[in-house]
Amino acid sequence: MTARRTTVTTAHGTFSTPCFMPVGTRGAVKHLTSVDLAALGCEVVLANTYHLMLRPGADVVAQLGGLHRFMGWDGHVLTDSGGFQVFSLAPHVDDDGVTFRSTYDGSTHRLTPERAVEVQSQLGADIQMVLDVCPALPAPEEVVRVAVERTAAWAARARSTPRRDGQLLFGIVQGGTDPALRRESAERTVAFDFDGYGIGGFSVGESREEMLPALAATLDALPADRPRYLMGVGDPVAIVEAIGLGVDLFDCVLPTRLARHGTLLTAAGRINLRNARWASETGPSDPACPCTTCERWSAGYLRHLLQVGEPTAGRLLTVHNLHWLLSLVRAARSAIDDGTYESFRAGILEVWR
Repeated sequence: MTARRTTVTTAHGTFSTPCFMPVGTRGAVKHLTSVDLAALGCEVVLANTYHLMLRPGADVVAQLGGLHRFMGWDGHVLTDSGGFQVFSLAPHVDDDGVTFRSTYDGSTHRLTPERAVEVQSQLGADIQMVLDVCPALPAPEEVVRVAVERTAAWAARARSTPRRDGQLLFGIVQGGTDPALRRESAERTVAFDFDGYGIGGFSVGESREEMLPALAATLDALPADRPRYLMGVGDPVAIVEAIGLGVDLFDCVLPTRLARHGTLLTAAGRINLRNARWASETGPSDPACPCTTCERWSAGYLRHLLQVGEPTAGRLLTVHNLHWLLSLVRAARSAIDDGTYESFRAGILEVWR
C-alpha cells in the first residue's frame, strides 16, 4: 500500500482525503462553534452516538432537525456507533448486543447492531458506523477472537437494517495486533459490501511497532475503491505512517484534549505552555503557524490565561491545535500530489519521534 488521494461523497457533497475529523462528542467540539470549524477549513465532524442517544436523546435531535441543524453545521457528519464508549463501561455483552448503564443517571440501556443503525438514522449522520466489539489491548487471544466473530455477525445484521436514503454505512475491522486475524476480519467485513471501512481496536494500549504490521495487513485486504478510516488515531507520527500505508480518514480527541491542558502541536514538536520558560515570551507559540491564535497572541499571554484558569485559554489553544493538524493532512495531500510524500513523512518523523 502507498499514500493516496481520493474523495468521499455524501448527501452533503464531496470532501478530500486524507482527512482529519475533529471530535464533537456531544454535538460540539469543546470550546468551538461550527463557525470556528468552518473557518479552520474543517470538512467533517464526528459526533458520538452513545452520548447523544442518552442526552438529549436521538428523538430530540431528530425533532430539532437532525445533527446538521442541531449543530448549525453545513459540512459532513460522521457518527460512531457508540461501541467504544459502551465497552469502556464493562457492559454485559452477549451475541445479540450489549446492556450498559448511563454515565449520566445510572439508567440501563440496550444497544444492538440494529438499534445502533436506527439511532444514527434518527441523528441524521452522513456516515454511520456499525456496532462492533472493541477489546482493550493487550488481550488474550480468545478475547480478540470473540471480538472478531461478534463484530462480523453484527456487521451482517447492521448491513440488512434499513437506514435513511443517502446515509453511508461503514463496516469495522477488528483483530487486535495479529496480522492474520486482522486480514481475516477485513475479508469477512468486505464480503458485506459496505460503503467504507473503519479500522477499529487500535490506540487502545498497543505500541506503534505492534500497530503498523497489523494495520498494513488490514489495508491489504480492503478494496481500493472504498474509504478507509483509522478510528481514534490522531498523533502526527501515527497519521503520517498510516497515510503512507493508504489510510484516508482519521479522528481523535488528542488535539483538543492536549489544548485544554496547555500542550500545543507545533512545527518543533509538542510544547507545554505551562512551563515557566514561556512566561515572558513575547512572540507566538509557533512562529511557523499562521492560525489566528499565533498571529495575534503571544505565548506569554496564553500561558497567563492557563495559569489563572481563564477558559479563553482552552479556546485559543484548541484553535491552534486543530489548525495545525488540519494543515498537516492538507500538506500530506499536497505531498502526495507532488510525488514527495516520502520526504514529507520523513520530515515529520524526524521532529516528532
